[in-house]
Amino acid sequence: MTGVTSTRHVVLRSWPNGALTSGDLEVVEAPVPELRSGDVLVRNTWLSIDPSIRIRLSRQTPGGYLPPFAPGQALEGLALGVVERSESSAFAVGDIVTHTLGFREHALISADTATIGGYGSPTVVRPGGLPEQWFLGPLGSSGLTAYAGMIGILDVGPADTVWVSSAAGAVGGLAAGLAVARGATVIGSAGSAAKVAHLRAAGLADAFDHHASLPSALAAAAPDGIDAYFDCVGGDHLTAAIDALRPNGRIAMCGQMSQYDAAEAPSLPGNLFQFVSKNLSMRGYRAGSFLHLEGDMRAEIRSLIDAGRLGYDEWVFDGLDAAPAALVSMLAGENTGKTLVRLG
Repeated sequence: MTGVTSTRHVVLRSWPNGALTSGDLEVVEAPVPELRSGDVLVRNTWLSIDPSIRIRLSRQTPGGYLPPFAPGQALEGLALGVVERSESSAFAVGDIVTHTLGFREHALISADTATIGGYGSPTVVRPGGLPEQWFLGPLGSSGLTAYAGMIGILDVGPADTVWVSSAAGAVGGLAAGLAVARGATVIGSAGSAAKVAHLRAAGLADAFDHHASLPSALAAAAPDGIDAYFDCVGGDHLTAAIDALRPNGRIAMCGQMSQYDAAEAPSLPGNLFQFVSKNLSMRGYRAGSFLHLEGDMRAEIRSLIDAGRLGYDEWVFDGLDAAPAALVSMLAGENTGKTLVRLG
């Protein structure tokens, strides 16, 4: 395999109109460029399938975000793999490396390979007996996003009642578990009865299906209101959270999943004056702004998993040909935990 001259990757066939379908993507063969000084050829073994990539599959992306993919362009995303050839002193053949050139079987990375909002620069990881894909999940971007929001921004503790949206997802599940471990009263919402049962079994104080009437379901789960909201969804979830927050309540926003696969963007909440009347605060963020917490995150999350105090789930697809279906499935909410594609 060290002499590989071609590989396969997932490209955008056409911009979706509304919900993404597998037909909007295709797997194609492409040549592997010659390695230059500083380049590294990585054989990918795990691909991270994250909802935020859906933003770049539209004709336009929000200001300040990464540019949209053009039809025919290879997708990019967080990935992990093994170095097969190296023209860089920073990487040796056999190293396990995380990077941002996923959705392909081989990646040609260099020192200037783009990050995703400051996260994902090519980095050697040493699993130390842990599953290597955890460095895309609880010890990687999902873990840092959860930790930055729940600990770095919301700073939850035993006095807090916290609502976590998409609490059975990759980030929301870890965020909810961290809050439970910190002694908070945690309410979770998810998209099915099975997921609700899963959340209750995971130690949350209560959980509900977001397809029900959000205000009434949240009021039943937290009749005295909430102190903090971990927002993965936006839209009507954010509106309900603003109404339910007590004075001095706070919000950490890491995503807007209600918008990603929608044909039209949802309207803004009409209750924003409550930020004034109740002295609320909200911070949006990306994991790349909290790299200084990565060491603390890995130590705490690994300790909690080892002690059986934090659950972690994976939704695994096999082979690059399954990557389009994996992305569609995850965006449709069929997953529990982290969605991954395992490559042979």
